[in-house]
Amino acid sequence: MSGRGDSEISGTGEEQHAESAQDVEEVEDLEDLEDPDDPEYVARRARWTAVGSGALLALAGLSAAVLRVTGSAPALVPAAYAFGAGFCAFAAFLGSRGRTRRALWVLVAGVMVMALGDQFD
Repeated sequence: MSGRGDSEISGTGEEQHAESAQDVEEVEDLEDLEDPDDPEYVARRARWTAVGSGALLALAGLSAAVLRVTGSAPALVPAAYAFGAGFCAFAAFLGSRGRTRRALWVLVAGVMVMALGDQFD
């Protein structure tokens, strides 16, 4: 027993097949699902861009800090890379929470800190 009433069960399987084929046709048209002008779609894309950029720059900053620690660079250089990577990781967090404008500015600040640390090398 499925728990459904008799009125919910159709008499033929052809009707169910026709309904499912119509649903598949609706899902295959992706333009209907994701409208580029839809504000929710734009916001979601901005969040994912902020998260991806922040994570990528944080990873690059941390790897640069590790490389500079093993070399003969002054201690300020790897510290600046690590601090900038922290900024970028924080920007990724802000982006995931929907604060994409703030995340952009924090990303810019993090990259500027990393660039400033590179000038001391």
